[in-house]
Amino acid sequence: MKTSDFYFDLPEELIAQDPLEDRSSSRLLVLNKETGSITHKVFKDIKDYLKPGDCLVLNNTKVIPARLIGEKEGTGAKIELL
Repeated sequence: MKTSDFYFDLPEELIAQDPLEDRSSSRLLVLNKETGSITHKVFKDIKDYLKPGDCLVLNNTKVIPARLIGEKEGTGAKIELL
């Protein structure tokens, strides 16, 4: 597996800077596993895709603006950890 396998284009304007006031209106990408087709919905529609026995896990984690900057011993290469 290569890191390039995970590359995709993500335009800056599609990255949310603040949560929506109505969180149920957040965008939801739906993949049909049988056909491979993708549709775009809103999160409040998620109930249409859950079946009895499914497990939906939610979390309320947050991203903090933090980074560590260092230098590799021996080479002096600069490194940044987010």
